[in-house]
Amino acid sequence: MSNNSVTLVGNLVEDPELRFTPSGVAMAKVRFAVNRRYQVNGEWQEETSFFGGTCWREMAENVAESLQKGGRVIVTGRLEQRSWETADGDKRSIIEVRIDDIGPSLRWATATVTKTPRSNDWGNQTPASVPAAPVARDDYGPDEAPF
Repeated sequence: MSNNSVTLVGNLVEDPELRFTPSGVAMAKVRFAVNRRYQVNGEWQEETSFFGGTCWREMAENVAESLQKGGRVIVTGRLEQRSWETADGDKRSIIEVRIDDIGPSLRWATATVTKTPRSNDWGNQTPASVPAAPVARDDYGPDEAPF
């Protein structure tokens, strides 16, 4: 695991924005807020930090299709600082999350997962022609849980 890894849990502040590069690669920009509550002298305080991040390729398309503003998400990735200069010559920088994985939080919600087929990872085989993994024999009695 990288020394520069973060896991953030927050709420999307807007719908993911799906774009495509000139060469056709999908990219989704995601903005989310992370709240922190704590007590000072018996009174609750709240701080909110806002983060932006980017997803690429199939993940970008899945994010745009699956996640919506207000949804609680769990984001893992790496922090990256990006710097630029404005038209007036002012220097600016921002810290963003290079998203490795993102998904809905299931603490207070449910989700339906649909596995998407991989593009070109099957070689000359289609997913239907790839043999299934061996299935373990069912050793559980009729009233026993399988774990």
